[in-house]
Amino acid sequence: MLSIQRILVPVVLTETSLQVMRQAAWWARRFGAEIILLHVVPPLSYLSGAFERGDEITARDLHAQAVQRAQQDLDQPVPPELDGIVVTRELLRGDPAHEIVKTACDRNASLIMMSTHGHGVLYRLLLESDTATVLRESHCPVWTGAHLEDVPARDVAIRTILCAVDLTAHSNHTASFAASLGAAGNAAVTLVHITTGVEIWGPGGLHVDIEWKDIIVNNAVKGMADLQRQVGTHAEVIIESGNVTKLLNQAAERIKADVLVIGRSPGRHHLGDNGEGYGIIRDSCIPVLSV
Repeated sequence: MLSIQRILVPVVLTETSLQVMRQAAWWARRFGAEIILLHVVPPLSYLSGAFERGDEITARDLHAQAVQRAQQDLDQPVPPELDGIVVTRELLRGDPAHEIVKTACDRNASLIMMSTHGHGVLYRLLLESDTATVLRESHCPVWTGAHLEDVPARDVAIRTILCAVDLTAHSNHTASFAASLGAAGNAAVTLVHITTGVEIWGPGGLHVDIEWKDIIVNNAVKGMADLQRQVGTHAEVIIESGNVTKLLNQAAERIKADVLVIGRSPGRHHLGDNGEGYGIIRDSCIPVLSV
């Protein structure tokens, strides 16, 4: 049975974190969890590169203002979305990714929920770097909001789950987590596996190698059946071949998925070692839950 007791929500800017707060509120109410709002102010060294020598006082003033603003944000009444939920707040200084991972460990967080875009180039660069580090080093599941800034706001609910598996040893854990989340939220679960491309280059351009495609797809069908038998699920299955991020988005749109669940091993890439993990998050049209 899925248990979520504490949800860590790193707050970057109030306006960019509001949507992920709404999503955290759904989780907190569903599981009776506490929400920890964490604001980490980066060290002075993060800003020093933007100043010439002799401007250290200006940099320190800017850092002091950042700390003051962060404290003011945390001191504000919680937004209506969090009414009735136990909320604690914490302000730290240091490397954001390190402090997020450390706080999740120290507070025994069940889930980290992060916004992955902000206003301005600096915030986007910092968020992308911090998110990638948290995904690599955290030992609890990490929820990342839809990265693309032109994605419209969605209702906060999980009715349909798309779970991507690569049929490695970690896939059992990924599929089991998705099944538990589906059971907890009465949501439908669809498993998807993207195989390598089956096109070959020849006269006239690219052609699908039918024989090779049959071998790959048949192996994938068998692998998915074995996975479901081991996990004890009877989910719908999608098998595609080609570009992972593109096909996952197409599958998500086709089944109207509310969240994409992908596998993750701390210290390694998502979905095994193919390096697609952050690419999936960066281009996803829906939130991604890395487990």
